[in-house]
Amino acid sequence: MKLVFLGPPGAGKGTQASMVCQRFAIPHISTGDMLRAAIANGTETGMKAKVFMDRGQLVPDEVLIEMVRERLNEKDCEKGFLLDGFPRTVDQAEALEGIAAPDVVVDVDVADEKLLDRLTGRRVCEKCRESFHVAKIGDAKVCSHCGGTLIQRDDDKPATIRNRLDVYHRQTAPLIDYYRGKGALRTVDGDQTPEKVFEAILVVLGG
Repeated sequence: MKLVFLGPPGAGKGTQASMVCQRFAIPHISTGDMLRAAIANGTETGMKAKVFMDRGQLVPDEVLIEMVRERLNEKDCEKGFLLDGFPRTVDQAEALEGIAAPDVVVDVDVADEKLLDRLTGRRVCEKCRESFHVAKIGDAKVCSHCGGTLIQRDDDKPATIRNRLDVYHRQTAPLIDYYRGKGALRTVDGDQTPEKVFEAILVVLGG
């Protein structure tokens, strides 16, 4: 089972990806984890990527694609995989077709306003990093787990989130059309409890 997960920031696709991978015993491959592993292992491609990352630049497509090729050729991917964070563009999607075309592309769909509410309401403990939401804790300033101070991270502020969503839509709208054209796209409603979203994903995966 070769899967690709799409979804805007805050849609919860990371949580869903972990649950799906556990259910089907396939590796969850996120772009960030893949980059970190390649650099830690000192692979040739990892070292190429590190040069760009150290400069604060995006890793070029040709390096990223070669890294994906190397990762998908590893033994644990023989029975399938779940890619999270790749592809981000149609060019990357076309390159993936030449490596291992996905069977199903799951789009976890949540409206922007729902995501804004979900993310701007998030508070994180400075001490233990536990995450809370103002809908449940109100104006609480102290972590109920460890007594640390609750803060709103800069990347959870409205202007930052709107920018991240704009970038996502610009990059991903063509990708959704691309996979829809291939008949591989399955959209699920991400504005439900995690359990309900998982059930919906299992339905579209036939499992």
